[in-house]
Amino acid sequence: MLSPDEHAGSRVTRRRWQRPVFMLGLAGLAGLPAASAGFVAGVASGAVAAASASSGSTYSAPACHRPAPAPVQATPVAGVPSDWTITSFDGTKIRAHWFPAPGASASHAEPTILEGPGWGEAGATTSTPDILGSLSVTGLNSDGYNVLTWDPRGFGQSTGTIEIDSPNYEARDVSRLIDWVSTRPGVQLDAPGDPRIGMVGGSYGGGIQFVTAAQDCRIDAIVPEIAWHSLTTSLDKANTSKSGWSNLLYSLASPAHRDPHMTSAYQDSLATGTISAADYRWFAGKGPANLVKKIRAPTLIIQGTVDNLFTLDEGVANFKAIQASGVPVHMVWFCDGHGICLTNPGDPNYVTNATMAWLNRWVKRDRSVNIGPAVDIIDQNGVRYAASTYPLASARSLSAEGKGTLQLVATGGSGPVTVRSTNSDPVGALASSITPAEAANAVNVTIDGGSQASLVVGAPHVTLTYQGTVPPGAAPTRVFAQIVDGSTGLVLGNQVTPIDVTLDGKSHTTSVPLEIVSQAFAPGQHVVLQLVATTVAYAQPRLGGSVTFSAINVTLPVVSGLKPQQAPH
Repeated sequence: MLSPDEHAGSRVTRRRWQRPVFMLGLAGLAGLPAASAGFVAGVASGAVAAASASSGSTYSAPACHRPAPAPVQATPVAGVPSDWTITSFDGTKIRAHWFPAPGASASHAEPTILEGPGWGEAGATTSTPDILGSLSVTGLNSDGYNVLTWDPRGFGQSTGTIEIDSPNYEARDVSRLIDWVSTRPGVQLDAPGDPRIGMVGGSYGGGIQFVTAAQDCRIDAIVPEIAWHSLTTSLDKANTSKSGWSNLLYSLASPAHRDPHMTSAYQDSLATGTISAADYRWFAGKGPANLVKKIRAPTLIIQGTVDNLFTLDEGVANFKAIQASGVPVHMVWFCDGHGICLTNPGDPNYVTNATMAWLNRWVKRDRSVNIGPAVDIIDQNGVRYAASTYPLASARSLSAEGKGTLQLVATGGSGPVTVRSTNSDPVGALASSITPAEAANAVNVTIDGGSQASLVVGAPHVTLTYQGTVPPGAAPTRVFAQIVDGSTGLVLGNQVTPIDVTLDGKSHTTSVPLEIVSQAFAPGQHVVLQLVATTVAYAQPRLGGSVTFSAINVTLPVVSGLKPQQAPH
């Protein structure tokens, strides 16, 4: 089998828009190619697919009534004109970086963008290379925005304990920063203490937007990129530790600033592949989850098709919650995120343009801006499709049945993928070590795409009737499911799903949705469902026995009514 970068049309890409691989503090692994010197300023109305020109929406957020903020204790940092130390609500010292728009003054006030950094990172500055920021400070300044970045508590030069974008801590820190911004000269205000504010940022810098906007009505628009809905579904799906990512995340947090729950969860994950009920509740309380329905700021959700930390499922859950509230919300998918794009990524400027269009529409309140379709998805060929809502209408299903016996052994599992980097990309090499790939030890079920072209978008569904045995042990009993493209050998979206199985020698049936995928089928193309014993993405389950699947049924949703969109020029 060819390695992924040998497949026709396959590219391993890093775009300047995207933080290196997972926006999680890998500044020391920089050196990735930049697609442009900065973001595309002044986005034209045709910059994104125009299936739903809702930029003329008359939505107005409910009136924002907050008590007048207490005076903010802010101390300039000697020798660094941009830097201030802001004292937060509990005495934690937050290092802020302030970059006014050129020409901003009391007589010519400008709106402000808050950009949160990724996990383990300090806030961006004007000297931060573009590869470390979803939007550059200088680019935002040149488009007429003041910019505030900051070191989250426990990272960079800020004090405090890391609470993983908690609504009770990090979100309140940001509200205190907004209090300070409202006092700065050249800041556009909607009311005293209420600056015109938008937020951007990816991963950790995306999560903070959800929790802050849910409880601070002064925020006018947010663009959370590759963020999560719940840390329980993203890091602990099916009560199985996503050890590939969680081990890395843990290593990037300073021991002096870790909350004790982080340490105990990490240790339990190493020992058993699961975490305690107390730690599960702690992670669940970090949000945004149920807080999302409280958001009243127009929201553009950016989610990665190959993101196997915060998968498409996480973005969809957030999209549905905000849409149900009647708040303007759009969702754009792209081939990147916490992972590697091994297929055609499409237009490298697309997401940046969409982001700027959203900010210009809802922060600058320019109704002439076309913000594109409500749902903007991409397939593995880099082709985009537009829809008005999600989930998409399903015309039919591709389905298949099978059976077989899986040996529960450590070898021959899913991944790691083999990538021969052509651009000296150390981050891609790191991500490849925890990226699923076609397995040698697997029960395989071939799914025929049929004689006509089709588009699969959504969660494949698997029903298993099985029985098996395994020796006693502390680790959970699991198998994993992935779908492999028969023409390229790549796992669709780099996604693998844990399935909880009971291996007591008796017959059982379980039915589960897999991770959401987006895959165009050419006539005659097929994919293969693989049931595997281990994967590099999750903790190793209990091994030593076998499981026989007497009946396997898999269905893939084929959507209707979507036509490829003309790429922006």
